[in-house]
Amino acid sequence: MGFIQDPLYTPTYEVIGDEVAVFDTSRGTIRVRLDGDGAPVHVANFCELATGGFYDGLKFHRYVPGFVIQGGCPNTREMSPEDVAAGRVGPTGRPGTGGPGYRIREEYSTNPRNSHEDRALAMARSMDPNSAGSQFYFCLGPQHGLDSGYTVFGQTVEGGDVIGELRQGDVINAVRIEHERA
Repeated sequence: MGFIQDPLYTPTYEVIGDEVAVFDTSRGTIRVRLDGDGAPVHVANFCELATGGFYDGLKFHRYVPGFVIQGGCPNTREMSPEDVAAGRVGPTGRPGTGGPGYRIREEYSTNPRNSHEDRALAMARSMDPNSAGSQFYFCLGPQHGLDSGYTVFGQTVEGGDVIGELRQGDVINAVRIEHERA
């Protein structure tokens, strides 16, 4: 008998195409225009999690200077910023190993704008291309080596300076979704 994998999750959030994610962090506010045309599953998933309060109170758990700042792991929720910054294991597991309990399909192979520009927002994943869930990262400079393996689903339009100040342990107070009419 073969191994049966769980099916990929399809978000129920309906993408309008004008979504902007507003990150309220302990360092300031970041506004990101989401790419619902290029990465509709990632945008729907992110909006669904954000509007449900999933990201509220999580911490950024990975900082690699000149590369990325990463957050979205629920294992950081019950941890202090100091414990996350120190790389300690929390009550629900190691930061960077948690997710929403499901996986979504990759879109880097179909997104015509899948370019890891400076301050781009993209989804982290494990070795399986279809393993993204809730963890995301902001690029700290162009990271085009990631273009063929990770889905970009937004670009920062305000708060790039805040992204540059973020470090491991900084708090995501809340992420809300706004609509930007053209």
